[in-house]
Amino acid sequence: MIAYASRTGTRRNLAALRDAGWRILVSARGVLRNEGFRYALDNGAWTAFTQGEPFDVAAFEKALDLMGAEADWVASPDIVGGGMRSLELSESWLPRLIDARLVLIPVQDGMTASDVRPLLGNRVGIFLGGSTEWKLATMREWGELAREVGCHYHVARVNTRRRIEMCSEGGATSFDGSSASRFAASLPRLERARRQPSLFEGVS
Repeated sequence: MIAYASRTGTRRNLAALRDAGWRILVSARGVLRNEGFRYALDNGAWTAFTQGEPFDVAAFEKALDLMGAEADWVASPDIVGGGMRSLELSESWLPRLIDARLVLIPVQDGMTASDVRPLLGNRVGIFLGGSTEWKLATMREWGELAREVGCHYHVARVNTRRRIEMCSEGGATSFDGSSASRFAASLPRLERARRQPSLFEGVS
């Protein structure tokens, strides 16, 4: 699995991440700098949600213009906890996003595989967000869908060894978390979990 750590400016932590081969997740609401790493671009909706603010379209568009072209993937705008309203918003952005890059659609509580399947393919993948309880309960289902259609599958907010193991067992392509960005000492155990063979390896 590919591991992304939330962007940090701490040199010690950046050095540890670089040595381990991790990448950086840049948020549209954060500092728009990749620190020399390969990176993906998050839309900033989670930050807005945690701060009780509306989605910042201008910030996302700025981040897209500055960093979108070189990103591994871009998370389409979404509404945290928004269910089908979130999917409608994400889908409305696809015409602008899909031509030049890999786009991930954030899936939220209440969405089902049948809701999302028609949008997926080699240029559109899955970004598993939503509440923690729902995410853990549906992680394997989304992995099965991603394998069925052959798309990228990313799991957000993964900060423990057990969660990384669950991502591997669920067939995730990648995950992100903030623990390794904040605490370099946590990286070795997270990296050991990441390096464990996936149950999906060699399965066709």
